[in-house]
Amino acid sequence: MLDLTQLLTDTEAVADRLATKGVEKSLVLSARDAVERRRAVRLELDGLRETMNRRSKESGKIIARGGDEAEKIRQELIALKRDVADAEARFREAEQHERQLLLVLPNLPAPEAPVGSDESHNVVLRYGGPEAKPDPSARPHWEVAGELGIFEPERAAKLSGSGFSVLRGDGARLLRALVQLGLDLNRDTYEETVVPHFVRGDTMVGTGHLPKFRDDTYSTVDDLWAVPTGEVPLTGLHRDELLDDAQLPLRYMTHTACFRREAGSAGKDTRGMQRLHEFHKVELVRICRPEEEAAELAALLADAERTLLALELPYRVVDLCTGDLTFSSSRIFDLEVYSPGVDKWLEVSSVGDFTDFQARRSNIRYRAENGRPRFVRTLNGSGMATPRVWAALIEHGQLPDGRVRLPEALWPYMGGEFLRPSPRR
Repeated sequence: MLDLTQLLTDTEAVADRLATKGVEKSLVLSARDAVERRRAVRLELDGLRETMNRRSKESGKIIARGGDEAEKIRQELIALKRDVADAEARFREAEQHERQLLLVLPNLPAPEAPVGSDESHNVVLRYGGPEAKPDPSARPHWEVAGELGIFEPERAAKLSGSGFSVLRGDGARLLRALVQLGLDLNRDTYEETVVPHFVRGDTMVGTGHLPKFRDDTYSTVDDLWAVPTGEVPLTGLHRDELLDDAQLPLRYMTHTACFRREAGSAGKDTRGMQRLHEFHKVELVRICRPEEEAAELAALLADAERTLLALELPYRVVDLCTGDLTFSSSRIFDLEVYSPGVDKWLEVSSVGDFTDFQARRSNIRYRAENGRPRFVRTLNGSGMATPRVWAALIEHGQLPDGRVRLPEALWPYMGGEFLRPSPRR
């Protein structure tokens, strides 16, 4: 949620910055008007309550004596009570309207973010790992893994429909190895946490996934929502909490299954492991003081890069433009791995700074040294998003004889240098 003081006092600047995210100015103005309306009704309500309380105290003895004057005062108090009830109803309505409008306003993009309308305006900052070399002979991962008998999309479709996967033998073992590697590489910095895979709607609102992404999220009739990312429960751990200054910074990691409808995937390549409704991911979350934000973002990005370096995959770091930023983010760096089998760069990690946007929506504060509560800053990134990393390893490791060689970092987890075919293929 945006800073209301900034929205009221610097409306034009807020509207200009949100316009680079594709937000209409009229929506910003409507939100500002709703805040002013709610505040005005609250002042009116407080005044009526104060008047009623004062008149009740002043008229106690007169009413006790009875008579015409007592009846006049009694009628005055009845009218005041009616006015208070009316103002309370208008305040609730104004508060609800304000909340509805504020919840659909995205976070302000960082001044440093490249300005642009879509991904074509993203900026590649640097390349890492081995050199990305197109290979016309490279086959896509679904063909290689299918021949090894470790990937069965047809059986997954029989079970659940399109957008799901069945992994067998070393295919399943590789996924588990990637998760374990992602946790092991970060265990000295982050506290491993096991969290629910279903959360309340308020928790999803807190991270900005509701109401914006309602149609892209799975839910139950009990207002429980399947987590689209481990960011949601990890950030929600401290919802409605006032933290001690000494607790910060907090750094958490979790391995969860993630669930997404992928409602906007029409026209995109969904073959193999590129785009799934259910997948496994290691998520990294940092919660810090405002003055630590820049350093924490740089460290988080370095953590995500370290994983790809360990896996010997060619990657690049992309600074997302304002029009390609997510709803809740102020700045995002995508890590993309080159996939020779499909000859594309595929996003495998997003490292984002969410400023105090999620903290305001989730009401996560800390008591600063001066004793005044302040909102924390939240940041998160993918420590290991398994599907596309799994796919990239298959495509980069394929050999002419059909074998798939793994990077050395995975040998202890896999018990060897090569993937083994499924015995049931």
